[in-house]
Amino acid sequence: MTLPVTTDDMHLLVSLAERPEPIEVMLRRALDSFQTVVLFDLAVIFELDGADLKVHTAAGPLADQRVRRHRLLLERFPTIARVLETRRPVALRDHHHTSEGDPFDDLLALPHGHACMVVPLYAGDRTLGAMTFDRRVCEPYPPAVVELAGVFGQLLAVTMLHAEQSALLLRHRGILQELARTQQRESERGLDTPAHFANLRSPEMQRLVRQAQLVAETPVPVLVQGETGVGKELLARAIHAWSPRRDEAFVAVNCAAIPEALLESELFGHVRGAFTGANAARAGRFVTAGGGTLFLDEIGDLPLAAQSKLLRVLQEGTFEPVGSDRPVKVDVRIIAATHVDLEQAVADGRFREDLYFRLAVFPLHLPPLRERMEDLGQIAHDILVAIARRSGRGPWTLTPDALEALAREQWPGNVRQLHNALERATILVAHGPLDARAVLPEARGRRQVKTADEPLETLEAVERRHIVKVLSRCQGRLYGERGAAKVLGMKPTTLQSRMLKLGITRSDVPG
Repeated sequence: MTLPVTTDDMHLLVSLAERPEPIEVMLRRALDSFQTVVLFDLAVIFELDGADLKVHTAAGPLADQRVRRHRLLLERFPTIARVLETRRPVALRDHHHTSEGDPFDDLLALPHGHACMVVPLYAGDRTLGAMTFDRRVCEPYPPAVVELAGVFGQLLAVTMLHAEQSALLLRHRGILQELARTQQRESERGLDTPAHFANLRSPEMQRLVRQAQLVAETPVPVLVQGETGVGKELLARAIHAWSPRRDEAFVAVNCAAIPEALLESELFGHVRGAFTGANAARAGRFVTAGGGTLFLDEIGDLPLAAQSKLLRVLQEGTFEPVGSDRPVKVDVRIIAATHVDLEQAVADGRFREDLYFRLAVFPLHLPPLRERMEDLGQIAHDILVAIARRSGRGPWTLTPDALEALAREQWPGNVRQLHNALERATILVAHGPLDARAVLPEARGRRQVKTADEPLETLEAVERRHIVKVLSRCQGRLYGERGAAKVLGMKPTTLQSRMLKLGITRSDVPG
């Protein structure tokens, strides 16, 4: 029933408590090491889950997916419950199998009276679970083996507790680091996002702010849509600040900026050894944002595989890190943002329809700057104040002619383009008033009227230039409410025909 215990075996088991490995890897190593000491056809580590025991790890020739999904109701197995209470390992005998049955009766055809042993897993005042060993021979495990397994069980429980605490410390360290990064970014931005949005006066933005403040009080996902550069992340930060989660982490992820091969690991974390180069476990952004808000920018660029995992998080609040089959529970508020027409992406098969409906519970559309020019003065003022706060320079003000010049612009790059223009102006002028020449030095040249000597364009050239301009404004989209065909007042097929006739290709569209 037992193999000789060598010094190497003992050193291997002791080393388990010292290895900084993920608990999944550590438990598999533990069962492998037990196999050199105790013969078994099935070894299972159960973790305590309320009044149940659920399988965490299984090894041996009888271990299969049915076993790994197994749960035990302790009220049905009083002997196992007593083992957890007394903290003494027990070899089950014939009368146990007769009165209670075997923990795996519904799954495995083990002979009556087969060798079976239950070992408690505890550390200090914590009962963590139990470990069972089964063998197909009808001969009980001898007392010496049971006692030895009990010692191993205590060591394993201490190691499990150590791994649990290490994972908790890793999570809290990640949260603190993300909070520090968030505070640093806010400090560098120098912008009070809730006050910024509350001070805007255009009817469109006042209506949007009211909606955002309402949804901020709920846990439902929010989908922020709008052109590139309109300030979608700023709105997400304001929603977080208005929400009950304001004191927890706000974690931002740009889904388009992370290589597809690394995206799942970045979002959901990974265990050590999950892939080449994974020399240490990583918690992932969902764990880091636990209790707070996770902002997924450019959600339209999320690969389909990651979309499936995200859908599960939204539905069940659980996910598996890369390389692990153990679910992790999280409490995270999702705010997603995109400039992509997700309805069209669904129609094209690039975005899951069920995920779209989950995210679009409360969609918010952030209008482009050109559609809310009443806010331009306030936005410019906030940007200049933020630059002064961040840089320690300034302050600056805008002259009336500067405001007039800014108002004449179309701002295809939206608030980001405005911010860049003002940032450049504050470099040229150390402090004081900024006039039109400072904020838009190239504007005069752009607005010069063509002289009579310049050749006139053909109608086709004018039409071609206008279509290219509209396509650029629509980020190359042809379809949908904000597509170029809608703006031009024609069918998408008609627009495609005109583009073909005029020789317009994707490479002709800026940005």
